[in-house]
Amino acid sequence: MFKIRLLPAFGLALMALITAVNVHADSTTSSIRSPEWAQPVGDQYNLHQMTPTLYRSALPDSDAVPVLEKLKIGTVINFLPESDSAWLKSADIKQVQIIYRTNHVDDSDVLAALRAIQEAQANGSVLMHCKHGSDRTGLMAAMYRVVIQGWSKEDALNEMTLGGYGSSNGFKDGVRYMMKADIDKLRTALANGDCSTSAFALCSMKDWITTTGKEDKEL
Repeated sequence: MFKIRLLPAFGLALMALITAVNVHADSTTSSIRSPEWAQPVGDQYNLHQMTPTLYRSALPDSDAVPVLEKLKIGTVINFLPESDSAWLKSADIKQVQIIYRTNHVDDSDVLAALRAIQEAQANGSVLMHCKHGSDRTGLMAAMYRVVIQGWSKEDALNEMTLGGYGSSNGFKDGVRYMMKADIDKLRTALANGDCSTSAFALCSMKDWITTTGKEDKEL
């Protein structure tokens, strides 16, 4: 497996936290792109292919629908608070909305996104997007690389910040989350169907209350 060791993870995180990692897709970046990073598909919507069944992009519009249909996209996962229904009119493409912000991200957001991707991939190819396709989409792409595909944090962070998907001040928040994320706990929670890595998370408490209520009614 070919790897490009561009920056050590700690140094990359430090850069992101201090300077917000303002990266531009210039000729220097292009010359060091790893073939394992998501590859461009056309020249619109910041559209890139991560795996044979997973794509990432900026916010599409109605003109993108024929492109998505050609790529056999079965599900579009949207990380924005605005619905995709305004531009996505195709009845053949399922819409999933997972609203989150990188400066408030936690394990439950990541698990919801990864689980949605896995479930959607069972029914065809998947596109995930935010507004620009760099910070929110970039973080979930990086977490997919690490949790699902087994990449190191260093390799995933290099792709997220240096892959030419755009620049964003939100990188610092994504890097901060990734550096502290417990990948083993995330994998276990994902496999067990848990909504979080913590039993005290809000979603876990809601699940516990719902389950307890059902058990009391049955008694």
